[in-house]
Amino acid sequence: MSLKNKLNRLKPHLTREAGQKQVATPNAGGEALHEGGDAGDQLAEPSKTSEQPNAASTPAASPIIVPFADRWDALQSTPYGDQEDYVMVREVRYPQAKWHGRYSFDQLHEVLEAWGDSGLSHPLSGAATLAEQLLFFDTETTGLNGGTGNTIFLLGYSRIERDEVVVKQHFLASPHSEATLYQSFLHDVRGATHLVTYNGKSFDWPQVKTRHTLVRDEVPPLPTFGHFDLLHGSRRLWRRDLESCRLGIIEQEKLGVKRTNDLPGYLAPIAYFDYLHVYDPAPIEGVLHHNEWDVLSLITLYIHISKLLLEYKRGTPSLDELFEIARWYDTLGCDREAMHGYAQIAKSDHPLHGRARLALGLLYKKHRDYGRALAIWESCLKSPGHIAEELYVELAKLCEHQFKDYEKALHYTQQAFAHWQKKTALLRSKPRTELAAYRKRLERLEKKAGDSAAPGFFAES
Repeated sequence: MSLKNKLNRLKPHLTREAGQKQVATPNAGGEALHEGGDAGDQLAEPSKTSEQPNAASTPAASPIIVPFADRWDALQSTPYGDQEDYVMVREVRYPQAKWHGRYSFDQLHEVLEAWGDSGLSHPLSGAATLAEQLLFFDTETTGLNGGTGNTIFLLGYSRIERDEVVVKQHFLASPHSEATLYQSFLHDVRGATHLVTYNGKSFDWPQVKTRHTLVRDEVPPLPTFGHFDLLHGSRRLWRRDLESCRLGIIEQEKLGVKRTNDLPGYLAPIAYFDYLHVYDPAPIEGVLHHNEWDVLSLITLYIHISKLLLEYKRGTPSLDELFEIARWYDTLGCDREAMHGYAQIAKSDHPLHGRARLALGLLYKKHRDYGRALAIWESCLKSPGHIAEELYVELAKLCEHQFKDYEKALHYTQQAFAHWQKKTALLRSKPRTELAAYRKRLERLEKKAGDSAAPGFFAES
């Protein structure tokens, strides 16, 4: 490659003789993406309009001749780079008022404001973050595993810009153009502070870092982004409820988004290799639309999870979701929010009401409200169904250390030990540490209560 061409690679510019960017515009009357707020069979049909050009649509010094240019034009894609080394950049725009499943895109502003008003410290909190600073990001790669042998051929994202949602996709038109791919992408994402992904912490962004390292001498450094990975939140909320937490399942079951004629993600590598045989964009058209759905659904999913976490007191979540929300807040130390969720389930006849009462009692105990902790735990003993060993252990501790009722403490410890014996009955050898702990506690309580254990109480069966 000549020195001139090497220098040109560092210039962000587009190649295309005259012509204007094609963008999606509102339908007459500003209808939703999908009638009635439901996701329809396909994305809204984009139409041509004159938009102010961005960096990727600025004409280059000399035009680039792109194979199958008319088909790329139909996909609203333009080249970025130079004749020897270019990538294709696709851009589609939607009004924020459009609906994608259960929500319109402009509700993103509402949930970010609600996070700020809540004062909660949560991994998904968008407090002090503007909608324009969020990058809803997804990649398509030549394989499902990481490593340097796995190439990213599509960097896609959706983003709020003024009164629109912009979908931008940077496509690797040729395997040798990776540096240009990152130049194009990094130029466009300036101003973003947070990524919103689905498994992006474990896969997409580490893969971006790996590939970027290979061309780091030719491109700007990667920004340091905050990261909201919605896969972890989805698993917390719905792993017991759904057969799978794949984004497509979440869309159907929770977001009201239904795809038709969608190319499965696992076929994306095959489609890209088919493209490389002829450099005709037809094989990857389905990949582009699949990725577009993904990055739009990330907006809807972030809105939905945020509303569940912020509006749980209004009865928005199901009881299953409410239990998981309470557990999530519990692990984060947001005790007031966790107690509210547990209390609602504890009052119900839901199968999880026993676990909710146990957890609620632990929070009462944490806040030294021992009377309420004892009352709610003892109420569990009157409820039908299985009584956990942990409940008897906690009752014994409370009676011994807070109420000095050693006879009750001994009784509950004996019940806990009986549960433990049943649990370990089929084991060839009992866990020695646990057995020693039970023996020590029983001996101590027998002494305190002035009683003695029944003969053979520790006999192993």
